[in-house]
Amino acid sequence: MAGFLDARPRVGYFYTGKSGTQLLTENLQKIYVKDYQSIPVVVNENISVYDAICTMFLEDVGTLFVVDQNTILVGVLSRKDLLRASIGKQELTSIPVNIIMTRMPNITMCERDDLLIDIAKKLIEKQIDALPIVRKTENGYEVIGRLTKTNITKAFVALGDE
Repeated sequence: MAGFLDARPRVGYFYTGKSGTQLLTENLQKIYVKDYQSIPVVVNENISVYDAICTMFLEDVGTLFVVDQNTILVGVLSRKDLLRASIGKQELTSIPVNIIMTRMPNITMCERDDLLIDIAKKLIEKQIDALPIVRKTENGYEVIGRLTKTNITKAFVALGDE
C-alpha cells in the first residue's frame, strides 16, 4: 500500500524500485486545486479603501478579489496595496479600490482542474499569497474560489499524514 512493493498473479510480490521521493512526486501529481480550494472574499470595484481594509480584517484574509457589477474579476487587492494607500494624508473613505488595485491582465489566476503543485510553483515564482480560482465566461473570468499558501500547507500536511 505504501508503493514500495507491487504484486502480480503467479509471480507474487516484488520491489518496484521506487524511492520515497518518487512516490511522493507521484502523489503530488494527483492533487488538484479543487481538492484544497477555499471560499473567495470578493468586493465590488466601487467600495472605498477604508471598507476594503475593514473587510480584509473582518474576513481574516490577506487578499481581496475585486469584481465589477457583473461579478467578473477586474482586480486584486493585497495587504501591500491597502497599506500603501493608507500611508499619507488621503481620505480613505473617499478613494475607491479600483484606483489602487492590481488590474487585469496583470493577475495570475488558476482553474479548478490545475495541478496543485503547478499553482504552488506560480505562488513562489510571482511571490504572492493567494490566487483566484476562476471560470471562463463570455464576459471574462468569474471568481469561484481562492487558493492560498495555507491551502498548499494543508495539502502538504495531509500528504505527510497518509
